[in-house]
Amino acid sequence: MKLKVYIETTVVSYLTSRVSGNPVVAGHQESTREFWNRLGDFDVFVSDLVLQEAGRGDPTQARARLDALVAFPVVDVDDEARRLAETILASRAVPDEYPEDALHIAIATVNGLEFVVTWNFTHINNPFTRMMIRQVIGNAGYVAPEICSPDELLGEGV
Repeated sequence: MKLKVYIETTVVSYLTSRVSGNPVVAGHQESTREFWNRLGDFDVFVSDLVLQEAGRGDPTQARARLDALVAFPVVDVDDEARRLAETILASRAVPDEYPEDALHIAIATVNGLEFVVTWNFTHINNPFTRMMIRQVIGNAGYVAPEICSPDELLGEGV
C-alpha cells in the first residue's frame, strides 16, 4: 500500500518556477524535480486550497502550476477541516496571520493523509511548529500527518 501524501502549494511552486540564482532555493528546486519524478511511489492528493493558491499570480506561472497538479485527486475542504484549522490557529501552533497554512494541515489530517509535503519552513515545517501541531491535532482526536520537505520524505536529508 502506498503512502498518502498531500502536496502543499510551495512544492508545486518550486517545481515550476524559474531556476533561482540563490543556491539554497536552486537546491530545493532540484530536489522538488527529483521528488516529482518519484510521485508514482505515493498516492498523491491536493485540495481546492492548493489549486486556488497555485492559480494566483503571474498567469503563465499559474497555468504551469495548475497543469502540474491536474492529475491528482482533490480532497475536500469541509467544515470539519475548517474547524480543525481554527483549533490549530487558536492554539497558536500556526500564527493567526497564516490561516491557509493551518487549513492545509487540517485538510490533510481530516482526510487521513499520512504526509504533508512542504517547503514552508516558517509556519509549517519546523521542529517547534510540528511539535505543537502534533499535540493540538492529537488533543482534537486525530492522528497528525508527518510534515516534511520533499528531501525528508525521500530520505535524502535537507
